[in-house]
Amino acid sequence: MEEYLASGRGVSFPLAGPASPRVDYVVTDDRDIALHLQLGPRQRLPRSPHPLIRVEEIAHRGIRMARLRTTQRELLRDFHDLLCAVADRVTVDGRTPEQAFGETVRAWRALLDRPRELGAEKRIGLIGELAVLTNLARFDGWASAIESWKGPLSEEHDFSPAGYDVEVKATASEKRVHSIHGLDQLTPTPGRPLWFVSIQVTRGGRDGVTLSNCVESVQREVAEQAPAALDRLDLLLHRLSLPHGRDDERWRLRSKPLVISVDSLFPRLDRSVLDKLPDGAADRIDTIDYRIDITGLAPSPHPPAALCDGFEFAWPPSVSEQHRGETV
Repeated sequence: MEEYLASGRGVSFPLAGPASPRVDYVVTDDRDIALHLQLGPRQRLPRSPHPLIRVEEIAHRGIRMARLRTTQRELLRDFHDLLCAVADRVTVDGRTPEQAFGETVRAWRALLDRPRELGAEKRIGLIGELAVLTNLARFDGWASAIESWKGPLSEEHDFSPAGYDVEVKATASEKRVHSIHGLDQLTPTPGRPLWFVSIQVTRGGRDGVTLSNCVESVQREVAEQAPAALDRLDLLLHRLSLPHGRDDERWRLRSKPLVISVDSLFPRLDRSVLDKLPDGAADRIDTIDYRIDITGLAPSPHPPAALCDGFEFAWPPSVSEQHRGETV
């Protein structure tokens, strides 16, 4: 391909057999490359999630085709590899152009765009979410609890069981100080009560558990009690950048979790704080993060059963028992 690009000679290479939909690798006279994929009558044009990759519908000799090309000539060598991967999925695996392009882009993203490992604050936060997930499972079953877990999906609230939502915050501070991200995180969904769960942890020593302990315990219990939910659990955990190997930070509860209803008395900001701004000014505010201190607030009466004070709100027993056995 580099020889054709250097000479400025246009050429088209058919990559599919004569009885298959057309797949053509094209080098243009102006030293560009593209992939042309024949579209069936009901096949949709692939959609590009990246501004550097352009997908257009063209007609070539009366055939409806999708053309894939890049807007950055300096990336032609790398774009060539992507085009070859898309072509292979069509010609070898029998995928449609839309499927082949989408699968290739997702695979490259998984390889190249893996997020950094969780920082300490997010690891503690995930331990808190797993504690609530375990409580919900004890009342509603693992399948229902995992279906309600929205935290890894970056939705507004961490859990959405039947009839209410839950926002979980965990901290290693001596005070119940929590970071709130955005004006919607503590805004109840219309018709659904929102409950705030504040969890305090401290270094656990021999009596503590690690994030890996908690993850492994949840996976084990789901495998035993609700194996059909394992795929969704794995999908949710994959969205998180979990530690590689076993981590050594051990934690235990510092105090009893605090469960509060997010109502008009709860210390929070919502979109009404933007109402007094001049026209158009609110649209220019991208993000608002703030911290709240709920130390000393009393728990709200009548929380959902899975969050009640009398219920054992702790790490999965199997983890604690296993850890104690290892450290005796």
